Amino acid sequence: MAGALNYNRYPRFDMSEIIHELEFGFKSKQALKPLRKGDSVPNFIFEKNNFRWQQFINGVEKHSTVQLLHLLNKPLVIAFYSSQWQLHSLNMLKQLDELQFRIKSANANLLVVSSEREKQLEKTVWDNCLSLSFYFDTEKLIAEKFGIYSETDPVWDKFSGVDTNIPLLATYVISSQGKILFDHVDWDFSEGLPTDELISSIIGSRTTK
Repeated sequence: MAGALNYNRYPRFDMSEIIHELEFGFKSKQALKPLRKGDSVPNFIFEKNNFRWQQFINGVEKHSTVQLLHLLNKPLVIAFYSSQWQLHSLNMLKQLDELQFRIKSANANLLVVSSEREKQLEKTVWDNCLSLSFYFDTEKLIAEKFGIYSETDPVWDKFSGVDTNIPLLATYVISSQGKILFDHVDWDFSEGLPTDELISSIIGSRTTK
């Protein structure tokens, strides 16, 4: 037929690959931007699904229902954890476990938000005799709300030896009104969690109401 295109004159391409590349190229980049002290926490949900929760006392799993109202009616220390940070994440868990008595004495609660639910966590908790409560944010939706996870700004661009996109190691104190009282993001692993500052932020919140 006159005027018809001769496709044989050109190399063959898989159009699905071209379309995929074009779509990826126009995807807007959402940079990591952790929330800071004084910010309001965006709305997020802790699901009641038992799969999301795991509690341990002295390394042994405790089977009980989490009372969300009890958890959220006080200042909440929320720490973001991933086993992919290896020794750094283990050190954070140990530090939080040691700090737990001071947190409770300051009339606050502690929750570790993990980006994975895996059997290795149970072994880690047992081996180190930890007493911690975990919430599994496997879709990383909460971490994204806090600005410490982004699909388009992966952590492997910033940290050598990391080949999985995971949330930053970060710890916050949130008031019962949803304000951030304390923030700590471990960018270079040169310092541990500033525990005295964290506790002071909880105590200070009682005098600024």
